Amino acid sequence: MLQTIATAPRSTAPGPRRITGVRSTPAGADGPADLHLLRRFAATRDSGLRTQLVHRYLPLARYAANHYARRSEPFDDLVQVASLGLLKAIDRFDPQNGATFSSYALPTMLGELRRYFRDRGWAVRPPRTLQEHALLVERESGELQRELGRSPTVAELADRTGLTLEEVLDGREAIVAHSATSLSTPVGDGEDAAPLGDLLGTEDTGFDRAEDRATVEALTQALSRREREILRLRMEEDLTQSEIGERIGLSQMHVSRLLRQILEKLHAAAAAQGAVMEVARVR
Repeated sequence: MLQTIATAPRSTAPGPRRITGVRSTPAGADGPADLHLLRRFAATRDSGLRTQLVHRYLPLARYAANHYARRSEPFDDLVQVASLGLLKAIDRFDPQNGATFSSYALPTMLGELRRYFRDRGWAVRPPRTLQEHALLVERESGELQRELGRSPTVAELADRTGLTLEEVLDGREAIVAHSATSLSTPVGDGEDAAPLGDLLGTEDTGFDRAEDRATVEALTQALSRREREILRLRMEEDLTQSEIGERIGLSQMHVSRLLRQILEKLHAAAAAQGAVMEVARVR
């Protein structure tokens, strides 16, 4: 049956079009011939009658697909999704319930299209409610733009969709998750083009700082508590030797000697740690 649908003329425009010999009214009361076919199929489940119904109501599938037409999704793909909904509607419709087939089939096809966008149309999947808000905002934004001749405001979209201002803004942000660009996409022209991934991000120096801090903390374990405090006052608070002496009750000369001893201990600890790491690499 999908092959039958696929063989119908493919449209390059997102709007429904008339097909010779088939029903072309998007919605409304079904004609006598339609009702006759629907009753016969409901009674016999004949595949030939099913095919005839598909062709008669295929313009309705295009009409449903047009509700979700967008540049990012090929229109013919949307028609195929809506056609799946049409098949489900034909199989489930009961002519005895009093409803017209068009009024039954259209919500079925629209639901199939919503599921398609919710489940398969997103490069990154936000929560379901946010997906539905994003699709609603995108669709109504296009319609309002055609009506107003300009881009609608957030307040106008909120009034049109029944969403809050915050939900409209969230929907606008979420729609960017619908498609993704490969990091291998070339940026630039000719031989100067570089992959997009090479142009993103910057060098993170935080790793080096974290490694240096961890090294210093390990080395200072070789110092006494007073020596670590003197080193902190000199390196972190940037105090002079005289200021350090006043803080801890020593002379400037004494502080100077202690700083030299502290640096010698740190050099010795660093050399010992380097030798241990070298031995570990050899092993």
